[in-house]
Amino acid sequence: MFRQLTEELVTLLAYEATRDVHTQPVEIETPVTRTVGTAFTKPTPLVVPILRAGLGMLEGMTKLVPTAEVGFLGMARNEETLEAITYAERLPADLTGRQVFVLDPMLATGGTLREAVKFLFRRGAADVTCICLLAAPEGLTVLEEELGDSNVTIVVASIDEKLDEKAYIVPGLGDAGDRLYGVAG
Repeated sequence: MFRQLTEELVTLLAYEATRDVHTQPVEIETPVTRTVGTAFTKPTPLVVPILRAGLGMLEGMTKLVPTAEVGFLGMARNEETLEAITYAERLPADLTGRQVFVLDPMLATGGTLREAVKFLFRRGAADVTCICLLAAPEGLTVLEEELGDSNVTIVVASIDEKLDEKAYIVPGLGDAGDRLYGVAG
């Protein structure tokens, strides 16, 4: 049930997140006449789920932008230092001019999204939109303070109350990855 509801919610969030997606007019031939339609500009948008929990959001996003390319960024939070660690990436080497949509269900401390966005900008991304199910005010503040001058948009379904002493979102939803897929042993 959590997977299904996540997919539905992400599709709704994707409508807002893609409001300013870059498009261009294209001439097309219909069976009746020539007309002008709309297509993504080149390079096309790139959707990047943060592994593992962001994978649960991918289907909902690609329902709305099925021709977008998909890359992957494996990041985890060190539970002692709360710092983000990158353990895998599968992205184009050059993201110059790309609009990138990052999928990460929980924005808690902001550390993972901050590092993901910095990584994408170092690769040349033009702008980054982060889509999250829940956010804590503390994480939003970190992103605003550290990325406020960048071309970053955050789209969230809900802003929860706070972070607890372990940096978990309160009231939150628990670990999104575990809820989507169970505990990987």
